[in-house]
Amino acid sequence: MTHALAPSRRQALAAALGFGLSVEFLGRKAFAASDRALADRKLVVVICRGGMDGLSVSPPVGDANYAALRGAIAIPGFDQPGGALRLDDTFGLHPSLAAVHRLALKGEARIAPAVATPDRARSHFEAQDVLENGATSAYGTDSGWLNRALQAMGPGKARAISVGPTSPLILRGPVEAASWSPGPGVGRDPRLPGILADIYASADPELARALASGLATERMAKIADDDARAALGETISAPGRDMSAQPASAGAARPRPAFRQGLGVARRMGATLAGFMIQPGGPQLAAISIDGFDTHANQGSSQGQLATRLAYLDAVLDGISAGMGPGWRDTIVIAATEFGRTARVNGTAGTDHGTASTALLLGGALRRGGVIGDWPTLADGKLFENRDTAPTLDMRGLFKGLLAEHYGVSRRALDTAVFPGSANVAPALGIIA
Repeated sequence: MTHALAPSRRQALAAALGFGLSVEFLGRKAFAASDRALADRKLVVVICRGGMDGLSVSPPVGDANYAALRGAIAIPGFDQPGGALRLDDTFGLHPSLAAVHRLALKGEARIAPAVATPDRARSHFEAQDVLENGATSAYGTDSGWLNRALQAMGPGKARAISVGPTSPLILRGPVEAASWSPGPGVGRDPRLPGILADIYASADPELARALASGLATERMAKIADDDARAALGETISAPGRDMSAQPASAGAARPRPAFRQGLGVARRMGATLAGFMIQPGGPQLAAISIDGFDTHANQGSSQGQLATRLAYLDAVLDGISAGMGPGWRDTIVIAATEFGRTARVNGTAGTDHGTASTALLLGGALRRGGVIGDWPTLADGKLFENRDTAPTLDMRGLFKGLLAEHYGVSRRALDTAVFPGSANVAPALGIIA
């Protein structure tokens, strides 16, 4: 179900704010490409922290070496209980990614199954810094590539928002970005914001502007949350989510009540973020972080620790797509991680820090196609350092392609300012419809 804002709500808020396509997936695009105004084009970057296991996100069940390398944590093949959700003859999606799979069948989701940043240290801190700073090495810059992209677009051309208590590195920099942390608003006493505004107006004009911006974001949150509930058909307004909206895959256990409620919260968070972005004057770019992908032990297969995290990721992505409504046609979402995990299962039924992983790309603005980049296979001699999925696509090239095709950022700006020192990394083109 989609939901469009009534004109009065739009007006009220406006006043308040003052590469290779090697395999074709099963889906078909629902509409043709169209000219889109910059203000309508949306990009959401979801950072999956902890080293998300690409070989479980998009299991290459058709690769002859996959099952043996993965052992007990291998995702079963297509049409088996708890099996991978088919994308093509080689790749599927983890059964927890049911909403992503539905989008893929419509031509609105694709995978980049062997993508990596330039970092090879396998350190969470260093790899996350490189993923977000866009440089060639850790701590190479103290600003984020998404903030520098805003600079490259020109003053005032685009706005950004982050979800969480603190702004992630990817959005830090000279261009001011809003932030929203789901939870209680500013103060319990409705008089408090006005009192603070009066005090700051004379004592600290800069703080007064920051307060005004925060209050505008809070008003936006209230409107966005109301519209998220409507977009989701009120399925999550009561404790526990109606799982009929997302049926469990074959062979999956019945979700526990707390787990169901958590999925509902995650889906609504995604829908509320989308609600921010479709408001008049709302941000065009957003960043959100999801933790918990460091699965050294007891990773699980179709069920278990990783399956739970992927279900939450799926719910957030589902909420974004539902909350965008008609704006989904101009939206791109990318979910990426700092590195992948080892191809072989370890001695504690988990996986260790690896190299290449899978990035998920979703959106109505996505060009229909198959895998993005080349698949190196898991054959003997093809693993990176005889342990990891080998990278065939530079993460910066993937981000460059999105910024170039979706926002028209020039190659020179991408090579020198947004991703400094990356002239040798070509944008991955042909991703945007």
